Amino acid sequence: MDFPLLCTLPVPWQGFSADGRLVYILSPKGRKKIKYTAMNKEKDTQSSEQEEVNGGASDAREGARPEKEENARVNMAEEASDGDSSAVKMAEDAAQWRDKYVRLSAEFDNYRKRTLKEKMDLISSAGEEVIKALLPVMDDLERALDATRKSSDVEAVREGVVLISNKLRDTLRARGLSEIDALGAELDTDLHEAVAKIPAPEKERKGKVVDVVQKGYKLHDKVIRYSKVVVGE
Repeated sequence: MDFPLLCTLPVPWQGFSADGRLVYILSPKGRKKIKYTAMNKEKDTQSSEQEEVNGGASDAREGARPEKEENARVNMAEEASDGDSSAVKMAEDAAQWRDKYVRLSAEFDNYRKRTLKEKMDLISSAGEEVIKALLPVMDDLERALDATRKSSDVEAVREGVVLISNKLRDTLRARGLSEIDALGAELDTDLHEAVAKIPAPEKERKGKVVDVVQKGYKLHDKVIRYSKVVVGE
């Protein structure tokens, strides 16, 4: 295709193309050369425009990259700050719980020592009270022994011993001691300890206590000594 000529310059064999950008020689030889040059120039122009577009996009990407890196650094810094805050809070909570544990442990240890001391004091004071209650009985026994040396009246001495025995029983009964009634009762292994068996004198007394070798006692509801008994069979 021939290039249209819009105007002719004073210089022979030269002119402008329709777009006003290309100059070519009007000679037949130059026309082919100029055509090739014009096509190259158009390609160069398109390449330049594409490079400008690519360069603009590259510049945009280059400009956006530092912003992304900055945002990433900010996010990492915030996450690190949040992690540090969580670690500090966990450390504070752990310190508080450790302090509570130490306090509770100390309070429990003090409570254990206090209750142990109170228990020992109670046992000691309880024994002291019983001993104080038995001292008058001991005094009566000593007087009864002196009377047996000086008096020949056996009946009077016996009556004195009975009085002392009753006084002792009353003193112990006031402290919660009670005698286990075993004679004639059914054998009860929770209260009795069978030491012998003999033929029952009567059929109704078979399996029952026919004799008491040693009396048993309970302190309140607890058996402190079993009755040693003989059982009929």
